[in-house]
Amino acid sequence: MRATTIHAPGDIRFEEVADPTIEEPTDAIVKVVAGCICGSDLWPYRGHNDIDPGATIGHECVGVVEEVGTDVRDFRPGDFVIVPFCHSDNTCPHCLAGVQSACPDGGFTSSGQGEYARVTQADGSLVKTDGMPDEALIPSLLTLSDVFPTGWHAAVSAGVRPGGTAVVVGDGAVGLCGVLAAVELGAERVIAMSRHETRQEIARAFGATDVVAERGKEGGERIAELTGGVGADAVLECVGTDESMKTAFAIARPGSTVGFVGVPHGVELPVRRMFQKNVGLAGGIAPVRHYLPDLLERVLSGSIDPGRVFDLTLPMSQSPEGYRAMDERRATKVLLQP
Repeated sequence: MRATTIHAPGDIRFEEVADPTIEEPTDAIVKVVAGCICGSDLWPYRGHNDIDPGATIGHECVGVVEEVGTDVRDFRPGDFVIVPFCHSDNTCPHCLAGVQSACPDGGFTSSGQGEYARVTQADGSLVKTDGMPDEALIPSLLTLSDVFPTGWHAAVSAGVRPGGTAVVVGDGAVGLCGVLAAVELGAERVIAMSRHETRQEIARAFGATDVVAERGKEGGERIAELTGGVGADAVLECVGTDESMKTAFAIARPGSTVGFVGVPHGVELPVRRMFQKNVGLAGGIAPVRHYLPDLLERVLSGSIDPGRVFDLTLPMSQSPEGYRAMDERRATKVLLQP
């Protein structure tokens, strides 16, 4: 098959690789209908993560089941499925506690930007739709593989409540999905911290009531002004840098929680501030399978349209250009079609 591969920082290719195969009886092979580039894919692209030269890349996809292992009972070839980026058996104690991302029998999608992907623990991981969905729904369904549940996890972890004020730190695709999640969970005021006009527009479309372009100390002062000096009832940290984490804790009101889903890079927690203000930290890798049934229903009912986060669609063969566009902030999130 053809798939996107990474060879070195900045070196993305679309080339022939070995087809994925059934390795365990619980596996399934999915023919990818749509994949996308994640903000976390930019970490190795920019040289901040180790790279296995020639490895496939891409962990977000939806598609049609091509083949299943002998132990797979709930899916068959022809089913259209959402593929959570983190796989799980959905039966172990961690899964039953709603933390499928920590399943000891789990795995991760590794060729979501290719023609086919192998899914481990297919019965516990995949979620299917009732037949082939309308093409217009594909972008929103694709967000359910990672980016929207991750934004949702940030909001849930931060304790977003009806009537409260939520601040979203980070205007990447996850942060924008966090805005939508906070609105869906009932926050009366949702403040998006963004200094990019196109992303501000998406944030407002998703329901942001305010946009703060300032960063650092000035950003904190602006949040204080908007909240009457109180601070945020819930903070969604959707970046993963030391600067963004410090901002999150600086704007959190005493007794609140920072929900973090940005992959941490060089973060040092302000433990003394956390102690003095009784501000908590929760979050981590999103348990996508835990949230999927609820979020799928919201998409299918038309109550939400998270697919708006895609602002560039390319043939999968042009995935290198998709990486350049996201790295240069010419695109917020790129959808790839085989």
